[in-house]
Amino acid sequence: MFWIHSDKDFVLDSHCDTPTMLLEEIDIGKRQTRGHVDFVRAREGGVDGMFFALYSPPELSEDEAAAHVVRLISKCYDAVDRNAGTAAFAMSPDQAFENKRRGLISIFLGMENGTPIQHDLAYLHLYYRFGVRYLTLCHNRHNQLCDSCMPMEAEWGGLSPFGKEVVAECNRLGILLDCSHASDETFFDLLEYSGTPVVASHSSCRALCAHPRNMSDAMLRDLASSGGVIQINFYPKFIDSDFAMDEKFLKLSEEGERWQELFRSDLYNIEYRDNYWRIMDALAVYPAPSVKRVVDHIEHAVNVAGADHVGLGSDFDGIEVAPERLRDISMYGNIAAELRNRGYNSGEIRGIMGGNFLRVMHQAQKAAQSSAD
Repeated sequence: MFWIHSDKDFVLDSHCDTPTMLLEEIDIGKRQTRGHVDFVRAREGGVDGMFFALYSPPELSEDEAAAHVVRLISKCYDAVDRNAGTAAFAMSPDQAFENKRRGLISIFLGMENGTPIQHDLAYLHLYYRFGVRYLTLCHNRHNQLCDSCMPMEAEWGGLSPFGKEVVAECNRLGILLDCSHASDETFFDLLEYSGTPVVASHSSCRALCAHPRNMSDAMLRDLASSGGVIQINFYPKFIDSDFAMDEKFLKLSEEGERWQELFRSDLYNIEYRDNYWRIMDALAVYPAPSVKRVVDHIEHAVNVAGADHVGLGSDFDGIEVAPERLRDISMYGNIAAELRNRGYNSGEIRGIMGGNFLRVMHQAQKAAQSSAD
């Protein structure tokens, strides 16, 4: 479904794991039959820009994570260079709107997991120069910056001492701080120590699905009070408690992860490829909650935090299953249609579809510029 919107609107997905798909040597300038994101389908969905997440697996050492993320950055630059008439990098909201005026899809970069920063702010400066404009502090393990939401026992009790240095430096540079994957204690530390609003680039609502990756109502209220925004994650496992307990899905997902890892280690191995693609094809049509459930989470966040503090962060290409009528980025218009059906006005929809996140991004960059002056 193609959603026609005005030149003043900007539809943004704040979290796509497409860089990991680039490791499979796919051409995102062409329509792909697997995965969730390519430039053809993005245009069909009316998507003006997306953050490509530079994800480093939490089991990697600091040196390995740094090497991995530099490889992903190179893959992203190669992909944009090959599609120079279709896409361009954006380092700021102003640049993104200029790209839109030129008919180009904007690619922003975010770093998912701060491990590649190691213990040296020089690495953070390097990633900033490459275009990183938000930092997800951790993934599913504690790291040198903070505690993650996944392990039961805390290591730091929130931010580490070095994590607090990184927060201050991100504020100085204008890099948004992302609390997705962080523990509740880390989240509240971020609100205390960050001088600019915090974002959750791909999280949903704990009141509707009790997963530690999701945000409680108290967190939503405090996030909004500080000026931040929650970007709703589309992953059925994070939006529907019943789906999260589906044993058939969990087994298929585990098998898929195993074949994916093998395939990415050897792209020319036919057995690895065929088994990986078989699982991907099965998961692509696996019965899942619909776009209505995603909008349930949007609506809950709006009711708690306000319409100015909610957006969209799909987690596309990082999730095994996507919702019905939201199977890939071409179906983004279904979200706007469902919001209209529920009585949201054009200004609220404009903000949820991308404007709210760009506002916060602009605030962070303006604060950094003011501090530099």
